[in-house]
Amino acid sequence: MATVQQEVDERTNLTSSNKFELLLFRLGEAAHSAQRELFGINVFKVREIMVMPTITAVAGSTKHMLGMTNIRGQVIPVIDLAGAVGCLPKNGLNILMVTEYARSTQAFAVEEVDQIVRLDWSQVLSAESNTAGGMITSIARLDGDVDNTRLAQVLDVEQILRNVMPPTAPDVDPNVLGPTIKLRPGAVVLAADDSALARTLVEQALVAIGVPFVMCKTGKEAWDRLQAMTEAAVAEGKSVEDKVALVLTDLEMPEMDGFTLTRKIKQDGRFKSIPVIIHSSLSGSANEVHVKSVGADAYVGKFVPEELAATIRRVLQH
Repeated sequence: MATVQQEVDERTNLTSSNKFELLLFRLGEAAHSAQRELFGINVFKVREIMVMPTITAVAGSTKHMLGMTNIRGQVIPVIDLAGAVGCLPKNGLNILMVTEYARSTQAFAVEEVDQIVRLDWSQVLSAESNTAGGMITSIARLDGDVDNTRLAQVLDVEQILRNVMPPTAPDVDPNVLGPTIKLRPGAVVLAADDSALARTLVEQALVAIGVPFVMCKTGKEAWDRLQAMTEAAVAEGKSVEDKVALVLTDLEMPEMDGFTLTRKIKQDGRFKSIPVIIHSSLSGSANEVHVKSVGADAYVGKFVPEELAATIRRVLQH
């Protein structure tokens, strides 16, 4: 429990000011430029980093799946992250990053680990409109908003895992999600997630339970949209609850993270009656405890549509 509390305190200190820590690493030379670019992943997803252990190749594995390795009694799949994003590691895959992500444990083989940097989410910009292929969600400006700042690509791990380990069953089965949910006429769920794949999955689940929604790509976009919807409600002589039934937000997002978005909503008297559900791939007791500390009404891990539907239904009934 002491360890969990330490993690909560650490995360609270960061997220109270819209900050996070990014582990920087290199995957080798980019195919189009031969440059050794920097990539990043949230430190809180990384369980440990180690020198590359023995990997056992598995017959019939998908492309970029190196095999399995045994780490202290746990057999973990190992993914060639360099290959998955199209880089060529001239110095070999020397380091293994073991991650806990979306209720699963997996390891990524990388060329080298660079450093850990502490950033404000305002230093991170959405990359979706500027990139193709869906491999990255955002670009981190490591030195701030200055000319020639170093840039790091924040990977869309959800999409990479989907590419390397595709599911064997449909993502959303409407038959197991329960009855449709009726919102008051004109109201919607305001949702935010920076991953294109995650947005698609959430949209499928919301459509399956009959819930209208407005989808945003960042916490800041969701906050701005909430302000606009509030102004529209006032102009129509309505309350904001007539426009927004619930906010569903991811945690890791460019410009403004889900913790900050939740805290801003809960600290604003206009929105005190609007429930907030955090829907995140960041797992573990520390994250769930901190979700409560910022005032969220519920936490649900990605991505089990039955649990998401049940959580929405429960929160709206309160």
